[in-house]
Amino acid sequence: MILLRRLLGDVLRRQRQRQGRTLREVSAAARVSLGYLSEVERGQKEASSELLAAICDALDVRMSEVMREVSDELSLAELAAMATLSEGDLLRPVLEPVPLPAPGVDRAGSVPKASAMDVVAA
Repeated sequence: MILLRRLLGDVLRRQRQRQGRTLREVSAAARVSLGYLSEVERGQKEASSELLAAICDALDVRMSEVMREVSDELSLAELAAMATLSEGDLLRPVLEPVPLPAPGVDRAGSVPKASAMDVVAA
């Protein structure tokens, strides 16, 4: 399963590393704890929109750029996941059809015994 928080963390980490900045520098500028920012980058914590805005401001990058990069990575991950499925896997029904028993035969394959009602009706 593809985790959005993991992709977002990867993008934020790359942005920070491209700038040659440390976690400590960015966490101070974003006013978020070093440990929490580290967990966000590792995809262990979900970043709220407010926290994401603060991190983007600290990195001097537009949130739309970060989200676009996350979206691109999500698309690639989905395509890669689909490519691992064979065509047969895509066409296989989820539930196998169950044949119905012939009239007068129960599911175990035996003919039910007549009841008193059947004898009276005959």
